[in-house]
Amino acid sequence: MKSKITDSDKILKAIHPDPHAYLGMHTKGDNGMVVRAFLRNVRSCEVVDIHGSPELRYPMTRLAPEGLYEVTIKDRNGFFSYRLRVEQTNGEIRQFYDPYCFLPSIDEKGIYYFSEGSDRRPYTKLGVHPRTIDGISGVAFAVWAPNAKRVSVVGDFNQWDGRYHPMRILGSSGIWEIFIPGLEEGTYYKYEILGAEGQLILKSDPFGSYFESPPHNSSVIFDTSGYQWSDQQWMERRASRNWKDEPVSIYEVHLGSWRRVVEDANRPPSYREVAYELAQYAKEHGFTHVQFMPLAEHPFAGSWGYQVTGFYAPTNRFGNPHDFMFMVDTLHQHGIGVIIDWVPGHFPKDSFALAEFDGTHLFEHSDPRQGQHQDWGTLIFNFGRNEVRSFLLGSAISWFDRFHVDGLRVDAVASMLYLDYSRKDGEWIPNRYGGRENIEAIEFLRLVNDAVHEDYPGTITIAEESTAFGGITHDTGRGGLGFDFKWNMGWMHDSLSYFQKDPIYRRWHHDELTFGMIYQYSESFVLVYSHDEVVHGKGSMLGKMSAGSISEKARQLRALYAFMWAWPGKKTLFMGSEFGQSREWRYDHSLDWHLLQYKDHEGIAKLIRDLNHWYASDPDLAKRDHRPEGFSWINCNDRENSVFSMLRLGTRPGSTYAVVLNATPIFRPAYRIGLPYAGKWIECLNTDATEYGGFGEGNMGAVFSEAQPWDNLPHSALINLPPMSTLVFRCDA
Repeated sequence: MKSKITDSDKILKAIHPDPHAYLGMHTKGDNGMVVRAFLRNVRSCEVVDIHGSPELRYPMTRLAPEGLYEVTIKDRNGFFSYRLRVEQTNGEIRQFYDPYCFLPSIDEKGIYYFSEGSDRRPYTKLGVHPRTIDGISGVAFAVWAPNAKRVSVVGDFNQWDGRYHPMRILGSSGIWEIFIPGLEEGTYYKYEILGAEGQLILKSDPFGSYFESPPHNSSVIFDTSGYQWSDQQWMERRASRNWKDEPVSIYEVHLGSWRRVVEDANRPPSYREVAYELAQYAKEHGFTHVQFMPLAEHPFAGSWGYQVTGFYAPTNRFGNPHDFMFMVDTLHQHGIGVIIDWVPGHFPKDSFALAEFDGTHLFEHSDPRQGQHQDWGTLIFNFGRNEVRSFLLGSAISWFDRFHVDGLRVDAVASMLYLDYSRKDGEWIPNRYGGRENIEAIEFLRLVNDAVHEDYPGTITIAEESTAFGGITHDTGRGGLGFDFKWNMGWMHDSLSYFQKDPIYRRWHHDELTFGMIYQYSESFVLVYSHDEVVHGKGSMLGKMSAGSISEKARQLRALYAFMWAWPGKKTLFMGSEFGQSREWRYDHSLDWHLLQYKDHEGIAKLIRDLNHWYASDPDLAKRDHRPEGFSWINCNDRENSVFSMLRLGTRPGSTYAVVLNATPIFRPAYRIGLPYAGKWIECLNTDATEYGGFGEGNMGAVFSEAQPWDNLPHSALINLPPMSTLVFRCDA
């Protein structure tokens, strides 16, 4: 017959499911109080009544050589505050509060909402939190690991030995908790988990806000609440903004390669170092927002941040969370909004992070037909699990709450929407109705968008979504997903395909530049040339233009950019593209800023600046980005000349613009276009202007309409149309 395993045996073997029930102070019936402690590298231990007068000490008996101590205090019949006074094996005397004398730091209400899947701020309870309890300072730890047999906090403070700070589990919630007095900010820690099958696992904190650099990847105790913000004016104004009716011109940035510190081993700048320079640059060039490629913690720089292991933590590569806040704060003070890429669609298999967190498929699906991205070698969140929804919802909210960001660009939404995304027959599991839509992911995205917009009015969410899934930017109450904007991937693909072709063949591909208007108003779009278009052998934006010299390519790129800014929709442009970088982007190299000394590159940069200022100068342009009454073709059928002409229609003649693109290297004098109003039309932008690196061919600043109907419009004008250029005329009325 097997002997019963005692509580002391379970403590010594580190398998006790509720160490607080055995360790610490407990009543012993009529025999007083008993105190037990399990300590490392200790010769002796005493219980000290810190409120006794004089101070009372109760020597403890050593029950096991591993450091298990106990004392029964017969003359005491109630709980009292105490410290443990130990003599360590090196002779040092220490006195400290016992972690096992504190009540749980999480209430039942907090547990309920997390378990229900609707907790918008689980990070206020789970993770680490420096706290003062009953006048005693320390750190509260909490982690969700429902299938673990034991969870311990380990770190330098206990020599990474999981036997000495085991946590207690709070009922059936799966949440483990402990308060450890005396710990301070900057302490490294992880969770040692005894898995469901008895395997020993070492994991970083899923809710951690700060991490050690690879290869160790420890979590770091950090209090995010201590930063003093100076962006109150921006935040107050933001709350009343409707960005669908305002100019949105986004500068997409990979922080590690924007501008490196050449004089210091070519290292990337810190958050604080780059803050002012980036804010000034974005403001001078007329951008309204900076969008950062993922800045959440990630171990592999070559993933560009898209394989996230710290969903609540700005990456330590550029500083600590307060440094990140300083950068956001500085951008806000310069009038620049901050959007970050957020990646809820998948996560990497790194053993220290979320994968098989408690020895089971906790955050991810267990079936690889649901749980693995075959393209990226990553894992897919189980959006149908309540606690996973709370974890991801909290991640989204935390960036707004803690870090004051103004928007999320949600990565790889298409991969979330479809169960058969990039899968062959037999490699995926249909939903409960037999379809291919991921119902749980769709419900989750609606949940996130509603929560963000309810809690943080004036912020935006943007979907990177490449399919024809309907209602991405429609309200959730009307069956939509609730995003504010969707990247217009189709327009991006078609326009680049067109401009990569030799101009002699463009007449047969005319529809590639007109087709986008067929679906233009089905969603609220952002036009985008992103980082994805300048990597993996695709060439730079300048390099994509059809064959020719740098000057000839620059001429085409200027024409394309002006056409993009004139087309309805918000704008996004990846860094380096604004000055026509020649080579592909590399994540570990700085942009080629030296190119700005050459007129072609400087001219492109000046054009982007002027396009942004034009876009922001007339409220009707942005207000009608998503309204069909704001656009009309003048002539979309002149394929023989590869000329496109259109109107951006304002609420009055003076805010109406005629835009003409000549996509060939042929000068076209006296080219007639129809116009809706009589009078003078000012040439307010010409991509062939000399200040942009062009030849200065154009219309001497203005043209005058004639009473000759043309293109189904009542008036018309003859214009000089320079080769490979876009012209914008404003009605002077």
